[in-house]
Amino acid sequence: ELMTGYTMLRNGGVGNGGQPWVLRWSSRIRLTWLSFTLFIILVFFPLIAHYYLTTIDDADDAGKRIFGPRTGNELCEVKHVQDLCRIRESVSEELLQLEAKRQELNSEIAKLNLKIEACKKSIENAKQDLLQLKNVISQTEHSYKELMAQNQPKLSLPIRLLPDKDDATFPLPKSNRNCRLHNCFDYSRCPLTSGFPVYVYNSDDYPFGSSLDPLIKQAFEATVRTNVYVTENANIACVYIILVGEMQEPVMPKPTELEQQLHSLPYWRTDGHNHLIINLSRKSETQNFIYNISTGRAMIAQSTFYDAQYRPGFDIVVSPLVHAMSEPNFLEIPPQVPVKRKYLFSFQGEKIESLRSSLQEVRSFEEEIEGNAPADYDDRIITTLKAVQDSKLDFVLVEFTCKNQPKASLPTEWALCGERDDRLELLKLSTFALIITPGDTHLVISAGCTMRLFEALEVGAIPVVLGEQVQLPYNDVIRWNEAALIIPKPRITEVHFLLRSISDNDLLAMRRQGRFLWETYFSTSDNVFNTVLAIIRTRIQIPAAPIREEPAVEIPHRSGKAAGTDPNMADNGDLDLGPVETEPPYASPKYLRNFTLTAMDIYRNWNSAPGPFHLFPYTPFDPVLPSEAKFLGSGTGFRPIGGGAGGSGKEFQAALGGNVPREQFTVVMLTYEREEVLMNSLERLNGLPYLNKVVVVWNSPKLPSEDLLWPDIGVPIMVVRTEKNSLNNRFLPWDEIDTEAILSIDDDAHLRHDEIMFGFRVWREARDRIVGFPGRYHAWDIPHQSWLYNSNYSCELSMVLTGAAFFHKYYAYLYSYVMPQAIRDMVDEYINCEDIAMNFLVSHLTRKPPIKVTSRWTFRCPGCPQALSHDDSHFHERHKCINFFVKVYGYMPLLYTQFRVDSVLFKTRLPHDKTKCFKFI
Repeated sequence: ELMTGYTMLRNGGVGNGGQPWVLRWSSRIRLTWLSFTLFIILVFFPLIAHYYLTTIDDADDAGKRIFGPRTGNELCEVKHVQDLCRIRESVSEELLQLEAKRQELNSEIAKLNLKIEACKKSIENAKQDLLQLKNVISQTEHSYKELMAQNQPKLSLPIRLLPDKDDATFPLPKSNRNCRLHNCFDYSRCPLTSGFPVYVYNSDDYPFGSSLDPLIKQAFEATVRTNVYVTENANIACVYIILVGEMQEPVMPKPTELEQQLHSLPYWRTDGHNHLIINLSRKSETQNFIYNISTGRAMIAQSTFYDAQYRPGFDIVVSPLVHAMSEPNFLEIPPQVPVKRKYLFSFQGEKIESLRSSLQEVRSFEEEIEGNAPADYDDRIITTLKAVQDSKLDFVLVEFTCKNQPKASLPTEWALCGERDDRLELLKLSTFALIITPGDTHLVISAGCTMRLFEALEVGAIPVVLGEQVQLPYNDVIRWNEAALIIPKPRITEVHFLLRSISDNDLLAMRRQGRFLWETYFSTSDNVFNTVLAIIRTRIQIPAAPIREEPAVEIPHRSGKAAGTDPNMADNGDLDLGPVETEPPYASPKYLRNFTLTAMDIYRNWNSAPGPFHLFPYTPFDPVLPSEAKFLGSGTGFRPIGGGAGGSGKEFQAALGGNVPREQFTVVMLTYEREEVLMNSLERLNGLPYLNKVVVVWNSPKLPSEDLLWPDIGVPIMVVRTEKNSLNNRFLPWDEIDTEAILSIDDDAHLRHDEIMFGFRVWREARDRIVGFPGRYHAWDIPHQSWLYNSNYSCELSMVLTGAAFFHKYYAYLYSYVMPQAIRDMVDEYINCEDIAMNFLVSHLTRKPPIKVTSRWTFRCPGCPQALSHDDSHFHERHKCINFFVKVYGYMPLLYTQFRVDSVLFKTRLPHDKTKCFKFI
């Protein structure tokens, strides 16, 4: 049936009438088959796939895995896959090599660790050996000191032996005219360690005392009361002084009476040895009444001497005592500039009595040169000077006849004309002042000549002394050729040419030196008396007494506040300055040249303006300072840092300072009722290298708060109470300052440690200068013809403010005790300008400008109260100060400079492992 149906189906259902049935049956068969097929596909195929997928990883044999990994050769058939394979192989090889190297390095590290352990053991052994060597060295040094102490006796001051009251065994010279120190002075009364005690007789106890000029007597007594050498114990005195003049004419005693009174002095001892007779002159007509008196072995100090009376190296020619009881008015003294004045030279005088005129003899200059010199050149001098005046080549003024009655004078001496004020007005207009010595060659000096010299130096007229035989005041210790021209009278015809040939620089130098000599040795009674004592003391080689220091009255205060706890206070800076000294406070050595300085540097000390090194201020009234050994011995100028040692930082720092390799400084801080600002400034000093001590000058009458806790900064803090509120207190030489270096700093100045250290190191190489941070300069105001103070930024400077500056303690003595009092009074009046005054002083003494270090120009103090410098009147006052100081000094001493000191490696980038060192550029 099936076949039959099939056949029928193929035949199209034709035949026997069954074709429609066949078609229906065929359609059913197709649908059934299609449904069955789809069922099989949709059901069994997912089950089979799921089975195989879940059993892939369970196959043990790699070949039975349907989805297992293929071999490398099969995967590398593609090109880019082959490249990846090669990279993998290369990396694998490198990893193997690195592993081998790692193992090799581990082996080397192990060996090095063994070596390190061995080195550590060697270091420990070396330390032990070094400690043993140190102990051996210490023991050796101790043994050496013991041996030296045994073999060398300890040097100590000799025991002073006082001579007997009556020492008549002292040998007498053949004549009093032959008296010198070696045969007329008893050195046994003046040991080197005696301190040069001087006993002064009271003139009122003797009859001649009533004849003395009251002004001279009063001035002399006032000077004696304040002199450090005067003693009331006559038994220990080295020198005995008696004042005998100037005497008043009506009541002057007879020479025999005065001689008898001198010989009756209680300590005259028959011949007057170690006595000094002083005859001061206040007028040009003072007579030489001691000429006819036997003074024995006593020294004489007066203004008039004959050659038969004057004993060189024994007697003293003194200057006249013009300002007996008054200080000179510096405002009336003319300035030293301009150099040239209206008259080239001037002379006013009249000769009352003269010797035989040389013009009356028919002799030529050739005959005079052959040795037949005329007795008196005055007539030739008159003729020559009048010819110069008539030539009108230069403005000169010479008058040989007084308009009024001339002053009384000695024979052959040129008498002064007019009053003192009239003479000074003429000298103020004269570049040179002629001084014609007496025609009598036996008159070596007269009161009239010394008066002319005094007036010329006072107003800045350079003295021209005609007559080389003259003995000028203090001539054995003063080099007069630095301040005056001493010309022989036969060269009168060449005087005009000589005066015109002197350069302006030389003229200013001579005028400045003359002003120094006048201020130091002539101007006041104190200067004259102290100069006389200093000459005697220098002759017998006794060192000067130390100058006094300002006693510091300490204000009790509590310390204990730990400094440095506030991170804002730590400001060490980022400038690497190499090794530093970390020693405890160390004072500068005391003055060690007291004896050698007196013997070696006589002329340098007497003829130099007060100043350091080549300008050492050894004026006769200015005793040697107690701590100047390094100051004097360091030399002038810039020395190679470290004395030539350089290279590495350690060697450089070890030798820093030249002759002063070990040194510290003292901070002097002036404050006034600003406790919080002060405490912050003190805390910033904590840990500062080279710091010895801090001296806080408490300038307020109100004491600090009792509950105020001061910081502990590792060094002593001394709070000093002052007598009055004065900016001059900043520069007082306090006895608590044990170092030569002083850092003067304001209580609101903010300086980093590295800046302070660098400034100190610069100062150590320029000890005679002010070394600081903020610079200022002066300028000439053309419209107003005056000086101005300027604080603007500039390429030059002439001052360094002492609100943050280093200077030598020596200048504190000069500022407080030697500088004219008028300047300190000006500072107190304005409560200003003390820094300008110090810059004037140092520049005047050294003729050098200050040194500015680093680029800092101002100081910023956030949160500080208003300072005095912010006041509008501050700059106006400083303008006035500068102009007043110029009048006092007579010229502008400030000097400009464009020099600034920075480290050698300033703004230089270096690797961190390189040693840094610093020196001048």
